[in-house]
Amino acid sequence: MGDVQHFAGPPDWLWYILFYFFLAGLSGGSYVLATLLRLRDAPGDEPMARIGYYIAFPPMLISPLLLTLDLGQPMRFWHMLVNTTPGHLGVNFKYWTPMSVGIWALTVFAAITTVSFAAALVRDGKLRIPLVVRLDGRVLNVTGSLFGLFVAGYTGVLLSVSNQPVWSDTFALGGLFLASGLAGSAALMLLLARYRPEARPSAPMLSVSERLYSLLELALIVVFAVTLIVAGTQEIVFGLPWSLLWVVVLAGLVPGLYGLATERLSAGPAVAVRYSVVLPLLVLAGVLALRAAIIFSVQV
Repeated sequence: MGDVQHFAGPPDWLWYILFYFFLAGLSGGSYVLATLLRLRDAPGDEPMARIGYYIAFPPMLISPLLLTLDLGQPMRFWHMLVNTTPGHLGVNFKYWTPMSVGIWALTVFAAITTVSFAAALVRDGKLRIPLVVRLDGRVLNVTGSLFGLFVAGYTGVLLSVSNQPVWSDTFALGGLFLASGLAGSAALMLLLARYRPEARPSAPMLSVSERLYSLLELALIVVFAVTLIVAGTQEIVFGLPWSLLWVVVLAGLVPGLYGLATERLSAGPAVAVRYSVVLPLLVLAGVLALRAAIIFSVQV
């Protein structure tokens, strides 16, 4: 069955795409979590929210560079945004093509993260551009969060609509990449909160969120595995040497799942924020390993 249905050649993606998928997940997830904290508006939430907006910005500088490098002809990247056909000059937006929709979503999200990043600097007294604070209101934040959710999850959807074995054999990749990105973003924000004491009152809430996202990620990994077993392609992604990467993925879930199993599900002060430097790095390694296993196993 696999030989009949899967007729496309592998895309030969390199590490550029791996890190693009990784950074897009962290950027989108961090922006979403920052906005949720700002909308919650509890005492002490704003400093943690700013950490999220700080995290969301740099990947949006790096991701377009990674995409252009992967094209092989980087100088033609702008052709994906502008139609250069004689007599048809204008915006190049193809709503029926996931790649075109993704590029435009990435462009809009990059613009929004730039505003929120600058506004965070202004609120922290590092920059003087009052206008960006006026722009960085709830409407912009909620809009940015919708784009952030899309950017964090669409990479998985993009794989699912391909004709590659494994990728096209499951419907779980979009949700799996999104849950993984949110878990990694929460871990990274908690790590950086160690260096911003005024953000620590929000740490218990964020810690609970990271645990729940880890549980959701585990559930979607199970769904992913079951759909591949039904399709008969599980050996491609779970066999050696890729099973070693899955060990890293599962290890990255351990901090969140352990906290969920041993501490009550509450955002109150009783929740222990247990992150050392090592544990969030383990979570992030799991986020990266998940994408590496799924992307590269299909291309061998």
